[in-house]
Amino acid sequence: MKIYSSHTDEYLFSLLRNDDEKAFTELYRRYWKRLLVKANLLLHCQEDAEEVVHDVFVGLWKKRATLHILHSFHTYITAMLHYSCFESLAKRKRLRTRIVVGTTDEDLEQADFSTQQWMAFDDLREELEVAVCRLPEKCQLIFRLSREQNLSDKEISENLHLSVNTVRTQMHRALEKLKTSLTSFFFF
Repeated sequence: MKIYSSHTDEYLFSLLRNDDEKAFTELYRRYWKRLLVKANLLLHCQEDAEEVVHDVFVGLWKKRATLHILHSFHTYITAMLHYSCFESLAKRKRLRTRIVVGTTDEDLEQADFSTQQWMAFDDLREELEVAVCRLPEKCQLIFRLSREQNLSDKEISENLHLSVNTVRTQMHRALEKLKTSLTSFFFF
């Protein structure tokens, strides 16, 4: 019997691509707690976090044969989680907006966007998530608190016990690195 716990993530992923359920179980065992903690930080809701982590692993299993990882499995699964969290937050926001404004999903789908524009937007969103995951930990955290949680520099500095100037410097560094990473999508 194979000892799955001694294999690398990438090797387990290659086994998973060949329908190895034990490899999937080992990857789940390694990552579910970490992903749940990250999802909780992003969503501030235990139920939503659990649902998102569940959906990430279901998606991983369903798409196992067609997935291609460019970097590490850890980076890939983290990007999947962040993307799913953003989708969950967007769904929440649409629901709140729909309640206030009365807009339906059908109305949004009928907006004047071509398929190519939607595909380009999805590509950009995925590339942005990968680029954000590559940021240093403190830089990434400050960026996410600012852009995803809409916290001010002062609020971030108070939460992280840093000076406002440090927060601004880290945000500047994050934006510069993201700008460099995303030059293929934009002309700056």
